[in-house]
Amino acid sequence: MVLAINSSHCLENQFLVSMPQLNDPNFNQTVILLCKHDETGAMGIVINRLTGHRIGDIFAQLHIDVANSRYSHHPVLDGGPVYPELGLIVHNHLPPRWESTMAIGENLRLTSSKDILSDIARGEGPEKVIMSLGYAGWAEGQLEHEIQQNAWFTTPADHDILFDSRINNKWQQSARLLGIDTNHFSHQIGHA
Repeated sequence: MVLAINSSHCLENQFLVSMPQLNDPNFNQTVILLCKHDETGAMGIVINRLTGHRIGDIFAQLHIDVANSRYSHHPVLDGGPVYPELGLIVHNHLPPRWESTMAIGENLRLTSSKDILSDIARGEGPEKVIMSLGYAGWAEGQLEHEIQQNAWFTTPADHDILFDSRINNKWQQSARLLGIDTNHFSHQIGHA
């Protein structure tokens, strides 16, 4: 049985936190910000895996002049295995002004257009920013099935963890939001 999606079961603006038994190398010990979740499937950004790039590298590749280097040294995340060449910016809410932006809940946005990078390089972009290459995606019913199989648990997205926590602490901190100590996770798959 797969859970039906309705507004009360929508997982947008939630963290999807992997359980230890999830051995897929793309998702072992990951935290994913779910950006879209509806009857057609789900998509999200892995927020605790790094690429070897910095945002400044992306500015250089796209020939964007940098007037404000505030974000130039910030890491670029490995957002997931789908379209790994696609750059995505998760940022705090501002009045919409970029070509391709979608809401993730009330206070977050996801932008995929180059114009936001130009604004960030000028110091005119959002206050809080993370950049990823690629994303994670699920077909209709796939994520719900994985949750029922205890591969993931969910918790409301926390902006401090999303934007300010160290990459290697985000998995443990996200689990703690539900009072879970990752040191006590069972590696058994099943239902209580």
